Amino acid sequence: MSLKNLKNVRTHFAFGKNWASYASLIDEPQIEEAARGLLKLVPLEDFKNRSFLDIGCGSGLHALGAARLGVSRILAIDIDPDSVATSDAVLSHHNVAASWQVETTSVFDLDASRQGTFDVVYSWGVLHHTGSMWEAIGKAASMVAPSGLLAIALYRKTRTDTLWKMEKRLYSRMPRLLQGCIRAAYIGAFRFAMVATGRKFREYVANYRSSRGMDFYHDVHDWLGGYPFETASASEVESELSKLGFKPERIFARPITTGIFGSGCDEFVYRLQK
Repeated sequence: MSLKNLKNVRTHFAFGKNWASYASLIDEPQIEEAARGLLKLVPLEDFKNRSFLDIGCGSGLHALGAARLGVSRILAIDIDPDSVATSDAVLSHHNVAASWQVETTSVFDLDASRQGTFDVVYSWGVLHHTGSMWEAIGKAASMVAPSGLLAIALYRKTRTDTLWKMEKRLYSRMPRLLQGCIRAAYIGAFRFAMVATGRKFREYVANYRSSRGMDFYHDVHDWLGGYPFETASASEVESELSKLGFKPERIFARPITTGIFGSGCDEFVYRLQK
């Protein structure tokens, strides 16, 4: 895929519409969960009076969480104008004290000479949807200030990656009615698997917001339609970021799975050694 197409929102799944729908669910408990999710990765002292770049800001929830943790400057970017509009509305509604800006910008257009560098560069579950994941990781890394942190989450590898890539490409092009049928089938199969293994589906869904303040049903749509799609192993991330002068601070990674119901994200926090 050419760089021009990588930066064209029409070649990507419509994440922005999903985030616009999700934004109506954002309340104080979800903001608190988002802040806790950030603190799992980055210590509080690395937020206080620091700058924060959110690549692929989605609903703006985590930019808002960073504001609650005391950052002084926020730049939130997304390729999707719907996500930008939603993030702008969410940050405006909650009267963020920090200096903040939301831009319709591709990760591939980030430029430290224009936008500056940031103490924390954050991108959760985004760079694997760009169509050129390793190039996108490199661009994100180039925006980290000396001794700053890069905190990213990437889909872990599964034995069914090829099948999921095909499914996502098809789903992202389906009409809404057919997408709804696929979601219903996926959720039904997931519910059956939980019951068969002695787990409670309703309890799982009710507690889902404890996963970074997210919503189960919106995340299912996001997973099924998330195209472009790539995965990474912890060793691959280590190899790539070490070449760029980063050292690991925190890694939350699991082994390769079968991926019957999809792939979760592994989380990586690296510090620039400059």
